[in-house]
Amino acid sequence: ICSFTRSPKGFPKLKNDTFLRAARGEETEHTPVWCMRQAGRYLPEFRETRAAQDFFATCRSPKLCCELTLQPLRRFPLDAAIIFSDILVVPQALGMEVVMVPGKGPTFTEPLKEVEDLLKLRQKVDVTAELGYVFQAITLTRHSLEGRVPLIGFSGAPWTLMSYMIEGGGSTTMSKAKSWLYRHPEASHQLLRLLANVITDYLVGQVAAGAQALQLFESHAGHLGPEQFQDFALPYIRDIAQAVKSKLKEEALPLVPMIIFAKDAHYALRDLAHAGYEVVGLDWTIRPQEARAQTGKHITLQGNLDPCALYAPKEKIGELVKKMLEDFGTQRYIANLGHGLYPDMSPEHVGAFVEAVHSHSRHINKH
Repeated sequence: ICSFTRSPKGFPKLKNDTFLRAARGEETEHTPVWCMRQAGRYLPEFRETRAAQDFFATCRSPKLCCELTLQPLRRFPLDAAIIFSDILVVPQALGMEVVMVPGKGPTFTEPLKEVEDLLKLRQKVDVTAELGYVFQAITLTRHSLEGRVPLIGFSGAPWTLMSYMIEGGGSTTMSKAKSWLYRHPEASHQLLRLLANVITDYLVGQVAAGAQALQLFESHAGHLGPEQFQDFALPYIRDIAQAVKSKLKEEALPLVPMIIFAKDAHYALRDLAHAGYEVVGLDWTIRPQEARAQTGKHITLQGNLDPCALYAPKEKIGELVKKMLEDFGTQRYIANLGHGLYPDMSPEHVGAFVEAVHSHSRHINKH
């Protein structure tokens, strides 16, 4: 169970740094692997821990976040942990109310409808006051990991958060949010800039709390075409990397590797490779060789097995992993899925995926 045993800063020594070495482009004996949504509803113990509480109440409990983050590591020899939280804690910090509606997902009680609604948002956010519970969860989890593997912190990217704040929840078209980009470009930039500033402080705070790597999720990139991505997503993705790095330097904090995951933004891979991140995460719609060609030699790639491949028999998962490793190469590479795990997936098949990455990559490296 998660408990403080040491002073906040005296973190235990890291025993397995394979993920961090791969992220920095150093050589590794095996290809590191973790899964997006690895702390999740596919685990019976996750459902049990979560049953008693409202979703966002769970996010606000450092003890529960720590417990949920550690659960997959008790089962699988993953090479990284990612803090259990949600990207929508940032809109909450701006003063918006978000509730988790069973069967529907996250829902904003009052989404942004008109440009004037921007005035309701907090213009200055004290991230420690508003999101300190995430920082506490990170510190607690970093201690409780006992140096087993590195801990990843994360945030949603500005466009993805903006789209939720205007749509009021999930959407298949993002038409309300996209209409802002066409009808109110200045107000859109104003909102994106506000979000970028808060996200920067939030990510720096996560490193101060003990996060050893950071991932920025631009989950809704696929709703934008190349031009809109260029105008409304990429500049903020770039700014965040630059601002986080300069603040980490200023505050004498570790310069941790940063990952950008822009789902379905295959049209922007070249730009993303030059956006200031050490790692570019890929969804499953991209050919590994193509991604390598677009991103060049100085970027680590992460991904990109189709999550639905985990429904296949275990032998088949092994074959798919082997092919993926051959296509990406075992170095400057972090194995992952092309998106998160689904709730009805078998933990045994997740285990088979992790095991296959380790055994095949070791074999390829030896020969």
